[in-house]
Amino acid sequence: MSTVTSRFPLPPGSTVGIIGGGQLGRMAALAAARLGYRVHVFTPEQDSPAAQVSAAATVAAYGDETAIAAFARAVDVVTFEFENIPADSVRLMASLVPVRPGWNVLETAQDRIDEKQFFNDLGIATAPWRAITSHADLVAALDEIGRPAVLKTARMGYDGKGQVRITADTDPAEAWAALGTGLDGSGCGILEGFIDFLGEISVIVARGADGGWAAFDPAWNVHRHHILDTSTVPAPISAATAAQAIDIARCAAEALDVVGLLAVEMFVTPTGLLVNEMAPRPHNSGHWTMDACITDQFEQFIRAVCGLPLGSSARHSNAQMTNLIGADADRWLEILADPDARLHLYGKAEARPGRKMGHVNRLHPLGSDGSDAVTIS
Repeated sequence: MSTVTSRFPLPPGSTVGIIGGGQLGRMAALAAARLGYRVHVFTPEQDSPAAQVSAAATVAAYGDETAIAAFARAVDVVTFEFENIPADSVRLMASLVPVRPGWNVLETAQDRIDEKQFFNDLGIATAPWRAITSHADLVAALDEIGRPAVLKTARMGYDGKGQVRITADTDPAEAWAALGTGLDGSGCGILEGFIDFLGEISVIVARGADGGWAAFDPAWNVHRHHILDTSTVPAPISAATAAQAIDIARCAAEALDVVGLLAVEMFVTPTGLLVNEMAPRPHNSGHWTMDACITDQFEQFIRAVCGLPLGSSARHSNAQMTNLIGADADRWLEILADPDARLHLYGKAEARPGRKMGHVNRLHPLGSDGSDAVTIS
């Protein structure tokens, strides 16, 4: 560990600790290396994508306090690449080394109920929702919100996991049981009403320790089987809608006192924007920035957590990011033959259905491809 644990900005040669060994950690580690930092990852997974490109790795359970303490003492700052980490573990790290963003940000982002309440308290609209702790709660909430609706676990769950769609024919008792939280109130869920939306966008904002911020252009996101398929920039929205989306993300980052990145997903509706969810880390929908921006989301992430000046988030190209899911990655040679494509693979040994194996960014000169010719809001 260097002698600059509490000194920011961290000089090159310092060690950045990243909790999580997935592809987001991998791409953050590569960005850190470009800036002269070493990365030490903490993950329960052997041969993780992030560990493959990092200087060191601690392979241990996220609740292993002995390993957590040793990890914290071996690095100069800690951040995380996903939210499903015990908040108590992050608190322990924070007592030993600076953690950016803080564990309080993690706690809010981990719980869908806290997250929705956070945005509503800021005066930012979301889809109608109710906290659910029992079958009776669900029945009452459906009477208020109506059907169709979606019942989700309050914590954990991603890419369509941990949720049950409720239609006119759905038995609430079966939906509650299917969620896996039980009917005795021991678990907690959230019911969200369906909304009439035109599309989905996301904004990623970087915020430094000095309060300075920089936002990337909103991306237009299309999902397939509950997993992000493509992110396209520029999004087919008006300049006013884009500015509102960026302001929502900035406002949330400031209210949470984020030092790092905050990604905010939103629905574009005929009457305005509704926030769906947020993530205080790099985000799948920001992968297009790796090839289309002066400073990509991963470098901004490292800059922010290390106390460096933020880079320019300006876009120099139009772009479309396509996720490579499962066997899609087998097309790597075909993709490399495309002169407009930039391939990014994650080093995962086994391609499974629904598993993100990589992504490809296809670039076009600004204003050349017609992607910003149609505005829907």
